[in-house]
Amino acid sequence: MARGGRAGVEVEGAKELRRAFDRMEDRAGDLRELHKDAASIVEREAESLVPVLTGRLRDSIRTTAGKTSAAVLAGKRLIPYAGPIHFGWRDRNIEPQPFLYDALDSRRDEVADRYARGVEKLVHQFDTEAPD
Repeated sequence: MARGGRAGVEVEGAKELRRAFDRMEDRAGDLRELHKDAASIVEREAESLVPVLTGRLRDSIRTTAGKTSAAVLAGKRLIPYAGPIHFGWRDRNIEPQPFLYDALDSRRDEVADRYARGVEKLVHQFDTEAPD
């Protein structure tokens, strides 16, 4: 164990590796777009499955995406009944209507295919941009 100093490992080719990681980091926006694109499939399906009385719950369905994941959300502060509609509320005799889960279940293969094609495209782009 090193005391008062830093222990480290020198890696041959570290500069090239660091450049490759930098290029990959630049692709984070592409991943965010891929996540959003895949989640939008579920969002559209959920909009078709959600129970509609006024349309406010349907209109609150939205997609959010980051570097590592995406989510399809429903409800917000002014639409607090999204959870009870989706998950049910036994004390109020509200049966669950899991429109978000059902949307994902019915489009799972399409989402997986979108990811497979998107990742393949990004890998191909990364390979063609890599220096020799």
